[in-house]
Amino acid sequence: MSRTAIRPFLISKDEEGHFRLTVRETRYNSQGYPLTSSLLQDEKFKTAAAVRAFARDAFRAEAGQFATK
Repeated sequence: MSRTAIRPFLISKDEEGHFRLTVRETRYNSQGYPLTSSLLQDEKFKTAAAVRAFARDAFRAEAGQFATK
């Protein structure tokens, strides 16, 4: 497993064509091993830009913190 931190916001497209946001948190155990938890948000969006705007407003996300799937 890589020890580089993952980007905290994942934008993905579901089967219905909606864009969804997953908020990820990385913590490290006592040996420095990364432990990641993910939480899929309930909101659905029509565009990836709308997801980014929501993340900026709700979670204070900044450019460079987004990953896409």
